Amino acid sequence: MKIAVTSASGKLGASIVKHLIYLIGKENVIGIARTPEKATYLNVEIRKGDYNNREDFNEALQGVDAVLLVSGMDEPQKRIQQHRNVIEAAKQNGVQKIVYTSIVGDEINNAFSPIVESNRQTEKDVQNSGLNWVIGRNGIYIEPDLEYIDTYVKEGRIENCAGQGKCTYTSREELGFAYAKLLVENKHNGNIYNLVGEPVTQSELAENINKVYGTNLIYNSVTIDSYAADRKAALGDFMGTVIAGIYEGIKNGANDVHSDYEKAADREHKTLIDMITEFKNDQ
Repeated sequence: MKIAVTSASGKLGASIVKHLIYLIGKENVIGIARTPEKATYLNVEIRKGDYNNREDFNEALQGVDAVLLVSGMDEPQKRIQQHRNVIEAAKQNGVQKIVYTSIVGDEINNAFSPIVESNRQTEKDVQNSGLNWVIGRNGIYIEPDLEYIDTYVKEGRIENCAGQGKCTYTSREELGFAYAKLLVENKHNGNIYNLVGEPVTQSELAENINKVYGTNLIYNSVTIDSYAADRKAALGDFMGTVIAGIYEGIKNGANDVHSDYEKAADREHKTLIDMITEFKNDQ
C-alpha cells in the first residue's frame, strides 16, 4: 500500500510522514512538496506537488493507493480550487482513499470563519469524490504558544480576546499519530473526527506553562477590537485578522467541542501538561 502525504515539508505533514514510516515502512510512504528539496530529510520518496498546479498532482499521485491532503495556507477562496486540484488528480489516477486535515471552528460568526467555511467546502468535495474518505477536524496547535514563550515571559502575561472561553488544544505530534492511523485503518472510512484534546481556558493554559517552565505568567483578557488592532499592526491585515478571529471563536465557544481522538487513534489524547513538557524536552 503506497500512501502519499501532501505538504510534507510542513510541520504537520512531516509528523504524519514520520508516523506512517513507523506503521508501514518508509518504502511505502511518498512525500509531496511544493519545494521537494525542503522535504528530502524525511528519508522517503519525495515528489513535486504545488496546489496551484493540477499537472503536478497528475504525476505525483501515480501509483498511490491513499493520499493525505493537508489543508493549504492560502486565502480561503484560493484554497477551494487548490484542494480540488488534488482531489481530481486522485480520482484520475485511481487513488482509493483520501484523508483531509480540516479544522474545528465557527463557519459564520467571526473573522476566522471564511477559512473554516472554505474547509467545509473541501470536506464536501472530499465526501462527493467517489473515493473512500476520512476527515479530521484539527484543534488549535499548542506549539505556536510555546514558540512565543520568550515574548510571554518578557511581557509577563498571555494576552488575547478569548476571555473565559475554552480551547481544546492539540499538537502536531498528536495529529501526526492520529492521521497515520486514519490512513492505514479502513474502519475509519466515512467518518468525520474532531481531533482535539481537553478543553482549557487561557488562564489554565498559563498555569500549565508555569508548571513546566517555572514561569509566572498571568492571563489578561482584552476586547476583540483592541486585540485585532494589535495583531494587525504586528502581523499585517490578513494574518492579524485571522489570529484575532481564532481567539474570538474561542471566546464564543467554537473551540469547546467533544473529542473523537480516542476513537480515531485508539488511545487517549495527551494532556495539555504532557504536550507542553514534550515540546520543552524537544527543544
